[in-house]
Amino acid sequence: MQYKTIVLAFLQQRPEIHEQLRKNRMLLPVLEFYARELKTIHEAWKETLSQAKPGSDHSQIASEAMEIAVKELEDRLPSASPQDGTKPLSLDAAMAFINNIHTLPD
Repeated sequence: MQYKTIVLAFLQQRPEIHEQLRKNRMLLPVLEFYARELKTIHEAWKETLSQAKPGSDHSQIASEAMEIAVKELEDRLPSASPQDGTKPLSLDAAMAFINNIHTLPD
C-alpha cells in the first residue's frame, strides 16, 4: 500500500500548506508522519472489520478499511480552503500547522 502517495495527494490539494512545508523543509517529515498515521488507522480498521464480518473476503475488508482510514485522515488534515470559502488559508494558519508538526512525536 502506498500510504505516502495518498498523503502527498492530500497535501498537494492544500497548496498553501504544501508550499510552506516544502519551503521549511518539513514536507518529508510531515509526509512520513501522516503516512504512518494512515497505515495505523488502516490496520486498525482491517482488524475491526475482520472481527465484525468474519468470513468476508480479505481484499474487500482491506478496501473498506482503507476508505474509512482515508476519510479519517482527511478529516484530521487542515482543510484546503477555509470553512466559509471566502479567502485562502492565511500564512499564519499555515505556519501554525507547521509549528504543530514540530511538536509531533516520532
